[in-house]
Amino acid sequence: MKEVVCVEAIRAPVGRSGWKGMEKKGQFAEMSSQDLIAQVLKALVERVQKKSSKFNPAEIEDVIIGCLSQIGEQGMNIGRIASLLAELPIEAAGCTVNRYCNAGLQAINFGAMSIMSGSGDIMITGGVELMSHYGMGSDVQVAIDGKAPVVLSEKLGDIGFFNPMGNAAEMVAEKYKLSREDMDQFGLWSHQKSIKAQRDGVFKEYVVPINTAKSGKDPNLIDTDETPRAQCLDDPEGSLAKMATLPPRFRADGSVTAGNSSQIVDGAAAVMLMSSDKAEELGLDPLVKIKSMAVAGTEPFIMLLGPIPACQKALKRANVTFEDMDCIEPNEAFASPCLAFAKEFEYAYDDPRVNPTGGAIALGHPIGASGVIYFVEMAQYLKREKKKYGIQMLCGGGGVGIATIVEAV
Repeated sequence: MKEVVCVEAIRAPVGRSGWKGMEKKGQFAEMSSQDLIAQVLKALVERVQKKSSKFNPAEIEDVIIGCLSQIGEQGMNIGRIASLLAELPIEAAGCTVNRYCNAGLQAINFGAMSIMSGSGDIMITGGVELMSHYGMGSDVQVAIDGKAPVVLSEKLGDIGFFNPMGNAAEMVAEKYKLSREDMDQFGLWSHQKSIKAQRDGVFKEYVVPINTAKSGKDPNLIDTDETPRAQCLDDPEGSLAKMATLPPRFRADGSVTAGNSSQIVDGAAAVMLMSSDKAEELGLDPLVKIKSMAVAGTEPFIMLLGPIPACQKALKRANVTFEDMDCIEPNEAFASPCLAFAKEFEYAYDDPRVNPTGGAIALGHPIGASGVIYFVEMAQYLKREKKKYGIQMLCGGGGVGIATIVEAV
């Protein structure tokens, strides 16, 4: 099979969600998710063109976009729509992928699989979710509200599909005997790492500005994440004390709070994959190469532990171990599964390899885009710090997990 490399990886800045009447709408709440991902795709192609005059966008085989709520402007195959809005050649096809929180990384993996099998040499993969417009479950609820003949299977309850993710996070905390204090501390670290990366100018290397102005108006460029909390770095003791006062969100006697859970946000990201032969032909210096990929299903009611068997498969396929990893990127849907993964794979909660530029507790979890956003963070970190191996893992609704291992080149 062909070797697959990532030659460019970028993301939009993250915006707070304005979903369900939040007091302050985020920086992307008034724009279309179609325009958000299209601007990212356009910037991706332009960056590769600057690196190689030989690169011909007409050779892009497909544009694969992860998205959970495929309704409204996120419906009608936003992968193809975004490709056309980004003015990519019409020869580049387009599709949209939904594997819940796994969707973005699955888009990357599908692109890699296509190249490996010889079905093209250049793929764009990405993800988008404007949660200001569409929260989780919107695709079903909108149909119900619109009086569509929605007929859910009577057996859904029997297979354990209807457990809110926050309840599952509480179940994980109980299963692994995780303390509220450790979960809050993990949340604090996430914000501290993101703020440090922001202040050090790290994100400026690959976070592309987004124009939120309506057509015909002067540009209004957004280039900074809205979500990381500076006080977590500036006043860690005060921040931890404040986090300790937050009430449990999902169970009165629980330990899962807004401080140790991911933020609901708007986001988009994209990467360009090529066969290593094509990248060499074009004179491109890749960030990373794809070593292995895996998915796995686990019990759907607790749902958040799917990355454990997925990682085990991916590590075996790449013939590496967690000790070999220089970057460990578990998606911070909640602190509890991240700490559970640390226990399972025997690394410390505060291991500096874990989400070195922060994760979804600080930056947010725009469902369909998260897998791509944190792939971007991992790939850019490995290249920048001259590290070697990275592993990314995400849990997802219905008890599905995904993992991908990369190697810097």
